[in-house]
Amino acid sequence: MESVDRSFLGTGWSFPPTFRREWYGVEMLTEEADVHSSIEIILATVNGERVMLPNFGCNLQPHVFDQMNVPTIAMIEKIVHDALVFNEPRIIVENLTTTAFQQEGRLEISIDYSIITTNTRYNYVFPFYFNEATNIER
Repeated sequence: MESVDRSFLGTGWSFPPTFRREWYGVEMLTEEADVHSSIEIILATVNGERVMLPNFGCNLQPHVFDQMNVPTIAMIEKIVHDALVFNEPRIIVENLTTTAFQQEGRLEISIDYSIITTNTRYNYVFPFYFNEATNIER
């Protein structure tokens, strides 16, 4: 079977950065693991958080205490989709679905994506909590 060159996917630091004494270096991620980590970082970063890249990230934190209704969920889906399309050029977002857990105040965002050139399909589920760090019931 022919080996596929995936070097175009790149190599990056693991997040959070991990330093190893054995070889005096930083733990690195390559290929699909680097893409997966990048998606996680994009979804957890607020726009403006990175000074040199003010448009990097997905601005979900302002919506933590929003009511979980259809317009809010649709807006969050659009924010996530646009952030991934704009910030991660190595993937194609195929499908984005959400599942709301009203009692827990949690919205699961399921992202089906393909990596460009390899056409390998993946799925990533990001839990977004509406009632972050509170005991307040709505």
